[in-house]
Amino acid sequence: MTSSGMNMNSKITFYEEKNFQGRSYECMSDCSDMSSYLNRCHSCRVEKGCFMVYDRTNYMGNQYFMRRGEYADYMSMMGMSDCIKSCRMINMHRGSYRMKIYEKENFGGQMSELMDDCDNVMERFSMSNCMSCNVMEGNWLMYEQAQFRGKMMYVRSGEYKNFMNMGQSSMRFMSMKRINDSCY
Repeated sequence: MTSSGMNMNSKITFYEEKNFQGRSYECMSDCSDMSSYLNRCHSCRVEKGCFMVYDRTNYMGNQYFMRRGEYADYMSMMGMSDCIKSCRMINMHRGSYRMKIYEKENFGGQMSELMDDCDNVMERFSMSNCMSCNVMEGNWLMYEQAQFRGKMMYVRSGEYKNFMNMGQSSMRFMSMKRINDSCY
């Protein structure tokens, strides 16, 4: 099974100021550059669905997972150093989850396959790093540290040969979590 096409129920509203003040921009799909809609963004409200937000345009830089809820001052809540510059809607995936992770870039080194959450790559697979991956099924969040902590990166079906090409300089990932029904 694959991810559903458009999730018409997804909706996020961005606000220029904290506490949902100032100009707003309502979004129900991907937006690679929010600067044409807002000068800045300091709060948001996810009414339905899940989104990844990025502190650089074109889905680059630091990433943050947003599920249904209110984020009155997300910069201090999440430790963001900059405003949201782009966002990506995450379609709900129905079906199985499958991803191959590799110890080195370009699918090099030790390979392990995941079909469920992994809270510690080193303990579970005796891998010191995860520097590339191939997502066969599902939407996943990859975390810089074990136990789903630290910086994160969203990956969906596709090959990820080098995380640095995605604005994740010198990133390695130590835990992975499926984005499943419980997130919505």
